[in-house]
Amino acid sequence: MDHRDLIAKLHPFERQVLPVLRNYQEISEIAQAAKVKDVEAMRAIQWLANKGILTIKIEKNKVIDLRENGKKYKEEGLPEKRFLQVISNEFKGLNIIVKKAKLNREEATACIGLLKQKKAIEIQKADDFLHIKITEQGKDLLKKGFPEENFLAKSFPFSLTEIEEKEKKVLEELQKRKEIIALEEKKKITIDLTDLGKKLASHDLRGEVINRLTTGMLKTGEWKNKIFRAYDVEVNVPAKFPGKKHFVNQAIEDIKKIWLEMGFKEMTGNYVHSAFWDLDALFVPQDHPAREMQDTYYLEGSAELPEKVLSEVKKVHETGEGTASSGWGYQYSHAEAAKILLRTHTTVLSAITLAALKREDLPAKFFVVGKVFRNETLDWKHLFEFYQVDGIVIDPDANLQHLKGYLTQFYKKMGYLKVRMRPGFFPYVEPGLEVDVFHPLRKEWVELGGAGIFRPEVTKPLLGFECPVLAWGQGMERIIAEYWKINDIRELNQNNVKQLREQKIWLK
Repeated sequence: MDHRDLIAKLHPFERQVLPVLRNYQEISEIAQAAKVKDVEAMRAIQWLANKGILTIKIEKNKVIDLRENGKKYKEEGLPEKRFLQVISNEFKGLNIIVKKAKLNREEATACIGLLKQKKAIEIQKADDFLHIKITEQGKDLLKKGFPEENFLAKSFPFSLTEIEEKEKKVLEELQKRKEIIALEEKKKITIDLTDLGKKLASHDLRGEVINRLTTGMLKTGEWKNKIFRAYDVEVNVPAKFPGKKHFVNQAIEDIKKIWLEMGFKEMTGNYVHSAFWDLDALFVPQDHPAREMQDTYYLEGSAELPEKVLSEVKKVHETGEGTASSGWGYQYSHAEAAKILLRTHTTVLSAITLAALKREDLPAKFFVVGKVFRNETLDWKHLFEFYQVDGIVIDPDANLQHLKGYLTQFYKKMGYLKVRMRPGFFPYVEPGLEVDVFHPLRKEWVELGGAGIFRPEVTKPLLGFECPVLAWGQGMERIIAEYWKINDIRELNQNNVKQLREQKIWLK
């Protein structure tokens, strides 16, 4: 490109800043010499860098400086030193020490803790008063000097890289204290003209150049005698990030769409339920380990229970009445059933839905995508609050082939073409199945959830009659994380603005 063509595209700020870059490199100096504001100088420098006219080098450095108390202690001495200086070999009262050392109560309390840690004082308590005297270690400390005081005697500010190894612990201790030390990151910006920039800077860039055509110029014809800045279609522009839904919400909507297109109806419900609906109705024994506080979030109070269904569930738990089961063989507890908890799985909605169905409603298909809560230790593959994808199919003719068909179709739409099922145990299904998908990139099978056919002990009390009910519960986070190459599922919920802006749109 001809230099004149490039000069014609320069903004007025660039024209003012470019000539002074031969002599100045610091932003405030550049702004002052170019007679522009600091922010205008910075904009011009960024625009010139985009055009290859200059390079910007940014060096980050951590700098140690003094805060308000640090400046005070540098001048007056450390409060703990003054504290020690007024103590004799005899025990003295705290009020006398505070007055003579010219300390406030907050400083005095801090001094006692610091000096006890250094074994520099002895303390006796009598008649609700503290009596303090100096120890041999305290006298030795006064003689040798406090390391913190030597540190504060330095010339501030200075770079963290200049600190000696033996001073690092002193710095850590001072950072714990109020308003003494500040550790800040400073940026040093160095600007260098490229060969192109040096050539352009030698040109005469003075003279008025119009940046915008106005209606007034058009009306008066004044534009005919003006020089306009050329329009630059090649200039780099800042990235724009339009508003969009959270990427997890995008996936949730698409998952719901998949099930709706397969003819399923959506189930919805509260986060809070009774232990009866969440566990008892699904034939989970009342002494099951999952009911413990360390696995389940319980709330205060007790729930009202549906008498008719409660009676049927109670019989099945105690004796297996109406089924081929013998039940759990214990005395069913209404108090345990009435406990209130945060739902541990969305299968609770399947139980409630079954209890509301009539024989003439069949066949029927339902799904839910919702949050569940488990008292889990947070790590890269476990969350205490996460989404579950549940579904049920109530159909007298349903079988495991249908179950595999539904899940295979769902996972195919999610990008997993191979699905397999292995025997697995869950309290409320028989047979129970572990559902795996073949990961196309890792070339290995990955477990994503459980499935099976509800046991008669679940369906008989809820429906009032026996009928095959296909059921599944899949962890959503593990299903969707691979799409964004996320290996730590905690990243799905972090408040990282950069991630939210740059995360690719969910397209399946």
